This record gives sequence, C-alpha cells and structure tokens, in this order.
Amino acid sequence: MANKITCFEDLVIWQKAQEIAEKVYKLADSNSFIQKDLSLKNQLKSASLSISDNIAEGFDYNNNPDFYKFLRIAEGSYGETRNKLLFIKRMEYIDESTAKKLSEETNILGRQIGELMKKVKNRIQSEKNSRKKNGNP
Repeated sequence: MANKITCFEDLVIWQKAQEIAEKVYKLADSNSFIQKDLSLKNQLKSASLSISDNIAEGFDYNNNPDFYKFLRIAEGSYGETRNKLLFIKRMEYIDESTAKKLSEETNILGRQIGELMKKVKNRIQSEKNSRKKNGNP
C-alpha cells in the first residue's frame, strides 16, 4: 500500500523538481560561459527552482482548483527551464551529453506534472459532480 501524501515533500514530482533545480544551479555556478551572462544565469536558476516552488505552494493551499492552478504555473516554469537549457546547448555552453541528460530529466518531470494535473482535474470534476448530485451548487 502506498504511503499517504501529507506534505509537498512527499510528492515525487516535488523531489524530482528539487533535484533538477540542484543540477541546474550547480551547472550555472560552475559553467564559465553561463557565469558571464548574469541575466541568463539568474533566469535559468529562477525558472528551475520555480517548478518546485509552485508545486509546494499549490499543495499547501489544500484546495484542488488552487493546486491545479499552481501545477499549471509549475508546468510553465518547466517549459521555461527546458527552453533555456536548449538555448545554452545551442550556444554550445554545454556539451551534448550534459544537454541530453538534463533534457531527458526535465521531459520526464514535465510528463509527471501533466499526469498529476489530469488527476487533480478529474478530482475537481468528480467533486463538482458529487455536489450537483447532492443538490449543492
């Protein structure tokens, strides 16, 4: 039987988002090309951390519609992170192997966020249907 999720730290997608942010931070702080472009460096770090920030914030609202909204924002941050990683690869700031590994990890996370969004959306719809069935708007 699966453990009950009681806090955002229990969410696998939050854990994976944290791992990706950690890798992105280390890359941004150690790569001489990225270090020189402060705007890119700061935006890359901010976008990557924003994924787990929004998962955590949405979960702590403890309300399905709000959680869904924050998962959409996390999904946008995932897209922004992925875009920046593709750009730094295009600029040849990172090698093909590093780019491929980060791309695979971020794509898996993006799919997982999408899957959780579907589950939350289904729960929202189910709760609406239940309220209608019971005569509540």
